[in-house]
Amino acid sequence: MTATQIPLTSARERWVARGVSAPAITATKAHGATVTGDDGVEYLDFAGGIGCQNLGHNPERVVEAIHAQVDQYLHQCFMVAGYEPYVDVCRKLGELSPCRGEDQKSILLNSGAEAVENAVKIARAATGRPAIITFDRGFHGRTLLTMSLTSKVKPYKQGFGPFAPEIYRTAAPYPYAGVSSDDAIVALEQLFHAHVDPQTVAAVILEPVQGEGGFIPLPEDFPRRLREICDRHGILWIDDEVQAGVGRTGPMWAIEHYDAQPDLLVSGKSLGGGLPLSAVTGAAAIMDAVAPGGLGGTFGGNPVSCAAANVVLDEIVRLQPQSEALGVKLRAALEAIDSPVVGEVRGLGPMLALELTDPQRAAQAVVKARAEGLLLLTCGLHGQVIRLLPPLTITDDELTRGLAILERALN
Repeated sequence: MTATQIPLTSARERWVARGVSAPAITATKAHGATVTGDDGVEYLDFAGGIGCQNLGHNPERVVEAIHAQVDQYLHQCFMVAGYEPYVDVCRKLGELSPCRGEDQKSILLNSGAEAVENAVKIARAATGRPAIITFDRGFHGRTLLTMSLTSKVKPYKQGFGPFAPEIYRTAAPYPYAGVSSDDAIVALEQLFHAHVDPQTVAAVILEPVQGEGGFIPLPEDFPRRLREICDRHGILWIDDEVQAGVGRTGPMWAIEHYDAQPDLLVSGKSLGGGLPLSAVTGAAAIMDAVAPGGLGGTFGGNPVSCAAANVVLDEIVRLQPQSEALGVKLRAALEAIDSPVVGEVRGLGPMLALELTDPQRAAQAVVKARAEGLLLLTCGLHGQVIRLLPPLTITDDELTRGLAILERALN
């Protein structure tokens, strides 16, 4: 009997590795802000495939571009035969780059973790230094190196050691938990005294809004102060925008909310419009530190994903006013929720979350919301945060219905 001849839940139990979390529903189709399950229920989607659907499911222009590219060719490997969609994505990323320096360049890859790994490689090649500094609650991926950078044991690191060397961790600001910018700066300086010579540090890596860590935006002053420290010691700054980027916070990149420029930008998730694509972007002086052949990958910058991304980037630029308006509406609605378990509403633009006073209540709310037709995700070190990732194209009616379900689930 094949997997299609028995119930999907049973087939999954039989054929899929246990380490892959069991899905809450089985999808049969999706469009815009909705996902239809095999139970016939149309769910409002505030999860977006974990931040991969900033334009919603199956945006028309993206789908058209995919179909057009499929009719030409599916794969070449850019290192064997170049193709225009790859170069076009790199051009657009360069033109939109928030990084400092001249002549911005990019490399295209498959996943956020792969992009982070390549950003580390580029930083090490450009500086000739081995060490990388990462921050509490940061999430940077599930490969060996990125898992070493990630700051959450269960489920991401438990049983998978030993981890990559020359990784040093320090405090990140978390005002709700009492960790200020001053505290984080002091901790970083102490790290230089106690654990790693700053002259051996290639880069620091930090999300402008910590995603898996709890949707924690950096305080307004912290990026500028981090930039100053990096410059003092010749350290590069890698801005990880795999989840926070591509319009999620309003502008194209979350770091644009701050008065500071990183050296390298890592992007992914929504970049491919639902297809696997990620990138590392930075000034030519840094990006070209790696000799020809030192970067690459068989499927990195797949032509179909690039065709989608070229439309995604154009659409995100066009939708910025709508995205910023969504952030205002969403924040006002969340702050109006009357629930004793809500400790804080936080985030940037429409990348917002609720930190609850009890992690169990967060998990319960997700289950209750799903029973009413709303898909939600938790995050935070203890799963105490409900994060909201509705598409930037969501209608007012859909947003209102989803938020009403959320409030009932909390109470």
